[in-house]
Amino acid sequence: MLETRGSAGKGCTFPVTVSRRRPRLPSWILEAMEVPTTSRRRIEIVDYNPAWPVLFGELAQTLRAALGAVALRIDHIGSTAVPGLAAKPVIDVQISVAAFEPIEAFKDPLERLGYVYRADNPERTKRYFREAPGSRRTHLHVRRAGSFSQQIPLLLRDYLRCHAQAAAEFAIVKRRLAGQFPFDGAGYTDAKTPYVWDIIRRADEWAQLEGWEPGPSDA
Repeated sequence: MLETRGSAGKGCTFPVTVSRRRPRLPSWILEAMEVPTTSRRRIEIVDYNPAWPVLFGELAQTLRAALGAVALRIDHIGSTAVPGLAAKPVIDVQISVAAFEPIEAFKDPLERLGYVYRADNPERTKRYFREAPGSRRTHLHVRRAGSFSQQIPLLLRDYLRCHAQAAAEFAIVKRRLAGQFPFDGAGYTDAKTPYVWDIIRRADEWAQLEGWEPGPSDA
């Protein structure tokens, strides 16, 4: 079993027990901030569960064995990757690769593990996989190493890991809006957008001051 590292990149380490209307956020930022983009399910925000990094570690070990050197990084992203942060109980994994082609280099090993490739995903900055039917809900985001869309989930995760007050404020906002828009993903997203943009601004300022760069891969 792998353990997640207690590093938030250069400039911070963390202990692991394991306004004005803004433009609508791209979906890859929304998922990094644990914002639902549809209203099919009830929006459920639960207390942080110390089992989340353990679950990620188990997934990551299997993914690393299957992908080998094709995966330049395998990282735990999203709210379940931030110790103490209330979140939707979904493990998000980012797999960083050198290139999307040939897609078979990562698609075939992932499908052999039972993951389902979502070819209809509209985002062209990633290739998206979901859990096998009947399995625990899991999101796999395959992105090009070094791209903006690959870096931002790591930055947002590390910023919240290093700023407990910002994470606590984010949890309060999520719970309040989940109660206000329990089945309305669009309403929840619109209401949260100004706050998320503010976190992105603060994370960018922190990155510039600290010279942030991603720490070692989680697996």
